Amino acid sequence: MSSITLPYVPHHVAAPPTKENLEYADLATIDISKASSEEGFAALAIELREALLNFGFFYVVNHGYSQTQTARMFDIADVPFSAVTDDEKQLYASTRKQDGMLQGYTSVQYADVDGRVRNQLEQYCINRDVNKRKHPEALVPLLPEIQEFSKHNYFNVLNPILRLIARSLELPEDTLLNKHVFDAVGETAGGHIHFKHYPRTEEEEAKTKNVWLKGHTDFGSITILWSQPVAALQIQTREGKWRWIRHMENALVVNVGDAMDFLTGGYYKGTIHRVVQPAVDQRNYTRLGVFYFAIPNDDIKLVPMVESPVLQRVGIQRRCEDSEAPTMEDWRKARTMAYGQSKLKNGKEDGVEEEVIHGVKIKHYN
Repeated sequence: MSSITLPYVPHHVAAPPTKENLEYADLATIDISKASSEEGFAALAIELREALLNFGFFYVVNHGYSQTQTARMFDIADVPFSAVTDDEKQLYASTRKQDGMLQGYTSVQYADVDGRVRNQLEQYCINRDVNKRKHPEALVPLLPEIQEFSKHNYFNVLNPILRLIARSLELPEDTLLNKHVFDAVGETAGGHIHFKHYPRTEEEEAKTKNVWLKGHTDFGSITILWSQPVAALQIQTREGKWRWIRHMENALVVNVGDAMDFLTGGYYKGTIHRVVQPAVDQRNYTRLGVFYFAIPNDDIKLVPMVESPVLQRVGIQRRCEDSEAPTMEDWRKARTMAYGQSKLKNGKEDGVEEEVIHGVKIKHYN
């Protein structure tokens, strides 16, 4: 698509990178372009395995979008928030409370932190099939670009990552692809979410100890975050330390979630991560983001892939009995409907709250 033909979108001016001296996680960087050759693919499978075992998070570079294309997608990502009135947003509100469907708006009023303050997070979720439901008028001219972006995330980023993970487990390369079919019925293969975090008052920060989103794991298989400069995302290391995620220009920040944990029998565990108040020199900026959440087919039963020689050697850690394991649809809906609504109970660990979903213990870290 020629840049001359693209609809006008106001440019989103991103925050300058922080100059604060933060303790960053030392994440691996995966050059996904190397997956095009057998030699490069084999080497990347080893690198990816180590990255997932060490942190569960990694960067992806050379993913096929230029810096200009990425900047354009961030411009588009701001449209649902800056170019749509509050009244129109209500017409496209998500029904996550009722049926677990994420599509549409989740407002800052939806959930809070510790029941005391709003989470100051607004979201607009779009299915991988952008025509599955209607959108605010301001987004309609941009739907072709959003659809292409969705396909790019699936075919050029998710696809090779799933093939690499299968190779690392000594499974046929299409094993996980067959569980993430792009055009399958339902929420399969995921969709992307635009989000915007708004600054809080000092009183709100004090009440929540500067935590904007509690430590958690994602419910899907793979999460792709397009890196943005506001430093606020932290991961919990295997040693229990919180470390910041460094912004890398035009890179992707990728992590695995619950579904991959289920499918790999605990070999590739979802990493706990949270959002906190940004670095001091960025606290007056909003945090605009673009995610692509990958989710297995709705009908996939979340049981370990016991045919993997690797899992057979290292042993399988089931989160529940196979006979009681949920399907992806059951897990997705239950996790989504519970968000911000469940009454959490104090766990045995300090600062950890728990809930049980489909017989599986879910932890939330303050």
